[in-house]
This record gives sequence, structure tokens and C-alpha cells, in this order.
Amino acid sequence: MLDYRIRTLDDADTPAADALFRGTLHHRPTSVEQLDDLKPSYAPGRALGAFDGDELAGTALSYPSALAVPGGATLRMAAVSRIGVRADHTRRGILTALQRHQFQDLVERGDVVATLRASEATIYGRFGYGVAERTRSITVDPLTARIRPDLAPVGRIRLVDDAEAKTLLPTLYERIGLHRPGMMARPAELWNIWWIRAAKVDGLSRTAVHTDAEGVADGFVTYRASKAAGFRAELTVDDLHGATPTAIRELWRFLLGVDLIAAIKAGSQPVDDSLEWLLVDRRAVRVDAVQDSTWLRLLDVPTALAARTYGDADSVVIELTDDLLPANAGRYRIGSDGARRTDDPAALSMGVAALGALYLGDVAPSTLAEAGLITTPGGPDPAALRRADRLFRTPVLPHCGSFF
Repeated sequence: MLDYRIRTLDDADTPAADALFRGTLHHRPTSVEQLDDLKPSYAPGRALGAFDGDELAGTALSYPSALAVPGGATLRMAAVSRIGVRADHTRRGILTALQRHQFQDLVERGDVVATLRASEATIYGRFGYGVAERTRSITVDPLTARIRPDLAPVGRIRLVDDAEAKTLLPTLYERIGLHRPGMMARPAELWNIWWIRAAKVDGLSRTAVHTDAEGVADGFVTYRASKAAGFRAELTVDDLHGATPTAIRELWRFLLGVDLIAAIKAGSQPVDDSLEWLLVDRRAVRVDAVQDSTWLRLLDVPTALAARTYGDADSVVIELTDDLLPANAGRYRIGSDGARRTDDPAALSMGVAALGALYLGDVAPSTLAEAGLITTPGGPDPAALRRADRLFRTPVLPHCGSFF
């Protein structure tokens, strides 16, 4: 790496930081008229820049958040975003330097985990991020998709305008709560980004809110419609959350009933979503893709392991390696009564990226062992892997539902 200097960015750096990051995605910079709206989306003190002299060459930032983990606890989380290196400064170690600097900063702040959404799947594993949650993208045919007749409508749906949505949705999302592993708190900075993004997209953007039988709001969906053919449009679901399965079902009932829609597209849906089981014709739903979503980096491994619950099985000792945060390295005994450091011999060995992939319960240890990402130092030990599978298994798969 050449002589690059890394420092915290301030408001005056926002235009350059925005132009650099959007340039890495091959987008135009934010217009001058919208820059004032953009600045609140930068969390104070959490944006970093790598400088070549006075010229910005790379950026990385994070938002203060919280992550729901198996068992119901929440951990302090850094939602990492806007990582980019200018095209004429790539392959010079800037990204590695930014990651090292950011990790140290986040640890000092007391963040226990970091998560991000990766533009490329080959980048972040070497920094200790593992794929901890996946989502599916679906297409629904509204002409054949109908909720089963034995599932009677509950509550009501109302459309709200943009002004009310900006006030209501953050409060409603907080009330819905982080009720399954992988869900994250949404800081104000992220809501600001989503409002800006919604204003830029093509098509009519709408928000619908569901209220239960007692008149209490318990779910919402934001969606947009863009012309397809003739009078019909394609409806894209951008954000859908409900406090209960009933609320989610009723939001889908509403979407399926919108007139003049040729197809409904929804990304960031749970892998274990029950939508097909709600329908008379399950083939009205087509799964277009299953893709990685949450990349998880454990920053404070002892605290993270102690925070989640484990299944009913005899304990297993793992040996962990972590080159970038060596304080995490060592042996941990994980059992149904929790996790703690130990000096006992390890049955399984893995890097911190593999442990991050296991942490929320999306993948089994035996699967990672088959892929060579977990090894058994004492020779083949299928019993240890079976115990680990039971310990890390969760009642439901993780799901976040928040793209940032």
C-alpha cells in the first residue's frame, strides 16, 4: 500500500464521498439539489475516508444498529455500507486498510457484530464476514394467486400518503419488534436513505398499513408500480413487515387484489416464507433466486457466543482463528448452557467467517465441514459435528428484511 491516510469524514466531505461510492457502482453523483437531503444519511463520526494527499480514494461507513440473535437477545451492531475504492486506486491495499481501521473503531465503540450487503461475493470473506442469512426473490401471478377461502380476512388495510408514512413507519417497525433472528434495528440515517431512494425510483410508490381486529396497526408494505404492457403494470414490493403471520397474510391479500397488475415482484423474502401454503394455487409463486443477504462479522466473539441460546446437546469445543482481530482467537466450549472460553482440546476448528455463517442458524456446521470450512483437528469426528448441528440449530431460519 502506498502512503494513504485514513480519517473520519465530516459534512464537508459528503459530496466527494457520495460521488466516489456511487461511481464505484457506475451511477452518477447525487444532484446538488439533493445533497442537503443526503447529509443526514451519514451517521456522525462513523464515515471513514482513505486519502491520497488531499484526494479521496476510498470510503467505508457504518450505522449504529442492533441485531436479533437466536434466543431473543439483541446485540449492538454496526450496519456497514458505502464501501468503495476509486477505480484508479484499486488493488493497492486501500480496502484492507479501511477494513482494519473500521474494525478497530467499531470494537472501541462497543459494537459486538457488523453486517453488510455485498456487491460481490468474493470480497468480504477474507475480512472475516460469513453469509449468515439468505433471502429469496419471487414473482407472483396475481391472476391466479388467491388466498385460500378458509382463511377469512382479518382487520383492514389503508393506504397512507408519503408524509404520514415517514412519521408512521419508523414507529410501526419499532413496535413490530425484532421478533426473529437476523432482524435489525433501523436507525434514522437508514430511513433517510430509503426516503431518498423512493423519490428516485420510477413508478408510483405507495404504502399500505394493516390494522388488526382491534384497530391496532401491526404491519406495512411499501410497493411501487411501473408500466408493463397496455393498461397493466408490474408491482414491486420494496418493504414488507408484520408483527404476526396474520398481518403478513393480510398484506399479501391486499397486494394480490390490486387491479391492473400483470405481475408482482418481491425480493428480500424469507427463505422459509409460507406464501405458497396460503394460496389455492401454489404455482402462482415462482422462486426466481435465492441469494446471500446478511454477511456477518463477529467483532467480540466471547460476547456474541454468550448472547445467543443453543440447542439440547452435549457441548463441543471449537478452535477459532481470527487474523484481523486476534483477541477473538482461541478455544470456546459451546453447550446448551451457553458458551465460554476454555483450554480443553478442540473437536472442531474454523475461521471467524465460518463461525459468522453459523451464528444465526442459517447453515449447519456439518455442511461447512463438507465444504472444508470446518475441520476436525483430531481426525474425522462425525459425533462432534452432530452435536454442533444440534447446538446451532434454530426453530426458524434467520431473516432480516432490511436492505441497506
